[in-house]
Amino acid sequence: MTKAGFIALIGRPNAGKSTLLNALLNTQIALISHKANATRKALKAIIPYTDQDNIECQMIFLDTPGLCHSNKLLNRVMVQESLRALTGCDVAVFLASVHDGLQGYLEFLKLCHQPHIVALNKIDTATPAQILAKMRDYQPFATKFQALVPLSASKLQNLEVLLAQLAPLLPSSSFYYDSDQISDAQIKEIYQEMIREQIFQFLSDEIPYESDVLILSFQESKYLDKIKAQIIVAKESQKKDGYWQKRTSDQKDWTGCTA
Repeated sequence: MTKAGFIALIGRPNAGKSTLLNALLNTQIALISHKANATRKALKAIIPYTDQDNIECQMIFLDTPGLCHSNKLLNRVMVQESLRALTGCDVAVFLASVHDGLQGYLEFLKLCHQPHIVALNKIDTATPAQILAKMRDYQPFATKFQALVPLSASKLQNLEVLLAQLAPLLPSSSFYYDSDQISDAQIKEIYQEMIREQIFQFLSDEIPYESDVLILSFQESKYLDKIKAQIIVAKESQKKDGYWQKRTSDQKDWTGCTA
């Protein structure tokens, strides 16, 4: 017997959903940025896991845009993307910073009809007393969630505990993807997100949050992947000719970077 299921990662912007996804995969495919709602669409990460009964599981995590209130069209579209992932999942993980209040979780409860786990992230930035206090804040809702897991995605703390709590909630099923596959995203999509991440990290003052990246050409070779990409911005004044080039090495450095 095997188990497989879709797990929606839901939370407010900057809760650490993309960081958690990359940590579970032990590789980076999801964009991480200090900008809120940098994630634009649901990205699948395929995590193999063997539970305590030696049952093989395939956990398909969906990294979703953060839930937020906004009148901007882009943000409204991204929220709809999160709601679609939540509606179609087998299990949900509500991810919140250990420093956040409960308002985000109260809003989540109105939307979620699937079994879910609460994961309190960033415990490496809190004292034991603060962590225990936040866990007590969630106790009045203990009948709503299946488990409450404090963790740190950036420090890889308690990730195995999260997987162990999710495994019993998965339905019995054959695997949806090949066992060696880590995502259904194409390599061009991953590179697109990597370029956006670099834009947000190094050019956030010059290039707006609404910017996007269009891959114009892609050449893959043994030692060097060459990418020609167009950065799409909102105003004429933000334009400047340039190119990005990805050098594949142990350090995975970016070279030829202009905006």
